[in-house]
Amino acid sequence: MLGANSSSLTPDFFILNGVPGLEDAHVWISLPFCFMYMIAVVGNCGLIYLIGHEEALHRPMYYFLALLSFTDVTLCTTTVPNMLCIFWFNFKEIGFNSCLVQMFFVHMLTGMESGVLMLMALDRYVAICYPLRYTTILTNPVIAKAGLATFLRSVMLIFPFTVLTKRLPYCRGTLISHTYCDHMSVAKVSCGNAKVNAIYGLMVALLIGMFDICCISVSYTMILRAVVSLSSADARHKAFSTCTSHICAIVITYVPAFFTFFTHRFGGRTIPHHIHIIVANLYLLLPPTMNPIVYGVKTKQIRESVIKFLLGDKMGTT
Repeated sequence: MLGANSSSLTPDFFILNGVPGLEDAHVWISLPFCFMYMIAVVGNCGLIYLIGHEEALHRPMYYFLALLSFTDVTLCTTTVPNMLCIFWFNFKEIGFNSCLVQMFFVHMLTGMESGVLMLMALDRYVAICYPLRYTTILTNPVIAKAGLATFLRSVMLIFPFTVLTKRLPYCRGTLISHTYCDHMSVAKVSCGNAKVNAIYGLMVALLIGMFDICCISVSYTMILRAVVSLSSADARHKAFSTCTSHICAIVITYVPAFFTFFTHRFGGRTIPHHIHIIVANLYLLLPPTMNPIVYGVKTKQIRESVIKFLLGDKMGTT
């Protein structure tokens, strides 16, 4: 077998095929992805710098936003440069161990992103339902421990993916019909029994995704009850407006995630494979691209901090 160790049936490398069926359009497909990636890097790095630089943004909500931005920019960086090499230079080969590392980081960071969105929902719950105790409940040590717990949860649940995938024998070739190393896309290349991989993948999706969605749903149910009970219409509007950017981030993240998850397992015969691959890439690129824009437009403090940062020198000389 090409590129494989015949005694262990472990390949030396895989071939990432890009978007099957649309090879002639790879260059055109790459342009919006490249543009989105540049926006994601500039926007998220800008947000991280702004939150660290502006003292007015040294609050729990923005610390979680900085963590989300770091997760987003790291997530898209694990896949997009490699994807652009496939589209532009036809560099499709990826080492076996490199593929496992990429697979680990992709799934670990997506789990981390879901966890940070849950923490941000809890932050909004405390801010609206317990405003007087907000800074005493969400202290810097509590924020750090919550972020660390979310990170460790993702690492511990995702690491078995690499073990389960590495143990499989690969005798069906080395071609992966994807732009990056996704867990089940790699497992399907194996000639062994990947049922354990599929079951464990479903369990992790439920443990991370469904748990986080339940926490987010409960948080916003309590927030809605608290907002509705306010006597002033202006107070209700102000309280709920602080949640709009986070709600947009949740929709942007979970809608393509659910589409990718369910089509990968249940819609393989009805949805063209190239649609699944494109949506899977958008799933990794759309949240990092849109989150800085959404928070920049919807959050007054960030808008004011951006204006202050851009006009700071001019304002200081007038």
